[in-house]
Amino acid sequence: MTYYAHTLEGSPPSEWQLLEDHLEKVAELTARHALAFNASDWGRPLGKAHDVGKYRLKFQDKLVKQSSRRVDHKGVGAKLAWESWGQPGKLLSYCIAGHHGGLPNYGHSQTDNSISLRDLLEQASSLPEETPDPFQDISLPSALPFQPKNAFQIAFFTRMLFSALVDADFLDTERFMDPERYAARSSGPPLVKLLHSLNAKLAGFDSQGRINQLRRDILDLCRENADLEPGLFTLTVPTGGGKTLSSMAFALEHAQKYGHRRIIYVIPYTSIIEQNAKVFRDIFPPDAIVEHHSNFDQRSLPEDRDQFGAGLRHRLACENWDAPVVVTTNVQFFESLYASKTSRCRKLHNMAGSVIILDEAQMLPVEYLKPCLRALEELTENYQASVVLCTATQPALKKRDEFKHGLAGVREIAPDPKRMHQEFLRTRLEDAGTLALEDVAELIRDKEQVLCIVNTRTRASDLFDLVHREPGARHLSALMCPAHRSQELKEIREALRAGGPCRVVSTQLVEAGVDVSFPEVIREMAGLDSIAQAAGRCNREAELKDLGRVTVFTPEEGLASAFRQAAGSAQSTLRHYGDDPFAPEAVEFFFSETYWLQEQLLDKKQILEEFKVPLNWAFRDVANRFRLIENIMCPVIIPYNQEAEQLIERLRFAAAPGGVLRELQHYTVQIYAHQLEALDEAGAIEFVDEQYPVLIDKELYSTQQGLKVPKEPRKSEEFIC
Repeated sequence: MTYYAHTLEGSPPSEWQLLEDHLEKVAELTARHALAFNASDWGRPLGKAHDVGKYRLKFQDKLVKQSSRRVDHKGVGAKLAWESWGQPGKLLSYCIAGHHGGLPNYGHSQTDNSISLRDLLEQASSLPEETPDPFQDISLPSALPFQPKNAFQIAFFTRMLFSALVDADFLDTERFMDPERYAARSSGPPLVKLLHSLNAKLAGFDSQGRINQLRRDILDLCRENADLEPGLFTLTVPTGGGKTLSSMAFALEHAQKYGHRRIIYVIPYTSIIEQNAKVFRDIFPPDAIVEHHSNFDQRSLPEDRDQFGAGLRHRLACENWDAPVVVTTNVQFFESLYASKTSRCRKLHNMAGSVIILDEAQMLPVEYLKPCLRALEELTENYQASVVLCTATQPALKKRDEFKHGLAGVREIAPDPKRMHQEFLRTRLEDAGTLALEDVAELIRDKEQVLCIVNTRTRASDLFDLVHREPGARHLSALMCPAHRSQELKEIREALRAGGPCRVVSTQLVEAGVDVSFPEVIREMAGLDSIAQAAGRCNREAELKDLGRVTVFTPEEGLASAFRQAAGSAQSTLRHYGDDPFAPEAVEFFFSETYWLQEQLLDKKQILEEFKVPLNWAFRDVANRFRLIENIMCPVIIPYNQEAEQLIERLRFAAAPGGVLRELQHYTVQIYAHQLEALDEAGAIEFVDEQYPVLIDKELYSTQQGLKVPKEPRKSEEFIC
């Protein structure tokens, strides 16, 4: 009997994919993917076993009859692995059971109604006796490629095997079903070519002046330290010290020496990711960079000459991060590490053997800190990755007596942080105490060029209303679509260079990675790391004769609850280190209060608890609980300009809207579900094709403040900038 894996619509069975061929190809690909973490001998049997359920006669009958009825094939392979291959086979059982629907729980789910592995094993059918033996040449290893210390490591290994399998399965299926799409995939240029491009760019940089020379010193030492053995690193560089390119130089040199396969650059906010990605795009060829985040603008790619051009290649590389440089967000990176769905997990095996740069590492979420650190530790310990924690205010994350949950063996790759702090000193901090909003507005009016940063969208809007008639008054928040924010930042930089009036009220989005320099900055009280980031927007190039002034204030109206604990730790730090609150010892004091004294909050969702019992894991529940942004956000498409309006019209008539939606990401604003409902009830939006919300009341989008949304008090609004 002939057994098939996949059919082709409109083609005779002679052109269908043979099951034997599919199993062999997936086995080869899975083994190749798992090679990055020394597990090829696990990948091959996993690939061979994943679809053995398709040998069931009921499944073959379904293919022949082109029937849409469901016939389980996952349970057969999962049961075979669980019962036939001992303890190692049980790891493969999770992967086989989840290779379509996602990694399952072993037992009943607490968060949804998904079927458990235990139930699937009980329900699974056996193969007919006449079934060919697909495992005659296969033997399963008796031990992992490393010596596990705990059940978490075994579960993590299972997750990485799952990634290797599902990516292999997707790729081989695509190769057969859609060969043109498969042929469009490209891994991009080798990293050594990118290193040459970066070195050429850096050679042309200006080394004149004190700040530029300091940046050169940092860069030189990063290159020198690239010879250090792979593992965990910190790059502690004052704001404006050139850490973006210095970290990339370290990563490429380090990869060249130790054979790493790609660079993964992780940034906390989508609102600032565009600037960093543009820096890399100006240096590296377009096919070297994959931007995997919601605000990626497809127009930054070369114009496609056909449907299989650069745009498609980029989208395909986003699926599994098969690219030399991946620029992504904290949300995408860390949520993928604890995801269960196949689409989120495909990329994981490509994190192995990578250099991972965490920009603004102080933004690691406190409530998920322990699971984030354990994942980073695991990637460096057993998956040949190197991780660089890159920041101006290095969080106190090293393992020590006071903080047993920290990272061990971390090495600094920048020059002496204490000396660099003194050399880069460009601001002085003043605490104005408690101020009413009108008093803050008066401070803004008194200055020709000033940046005021507050904690919430609502406070930014209220404060801007008080100063919007002042010359050069501008506003920045995530209620502006990305195209609007980019235009505002361009005009702000032009005003600053020209010496004209420039009074900016902004949320936190301006703090990390946005290259602007004001003579004075005002900052609502927050964590010391946020205040230091705000200070980095003041006198950035040491262009003032004296130190720039940074003023912090506590609002008379009170701080939003999300900021009170960090602000309290910052105020405590200011009392102890008022003369130099950004010194490394002051920063460590602040983070010791933030992390060391809050052990019960560092894994608030008890993610790691689910991986303490070997083989009884709750992959699905963990994925549902591990959400760095918990509140559901909804995109609203903004007819910001003529191009946006034309794209909206294309969306109305698009048979396959995917490409148009990607272009429209540059014209969307993310709001909460209750705010979307309020706009809908007011008749302010239209649902194109009954699912894509488009703003039709243009009076609700201001060229100064962006989208006007309901301001009813919601705790969730405090978290969004």
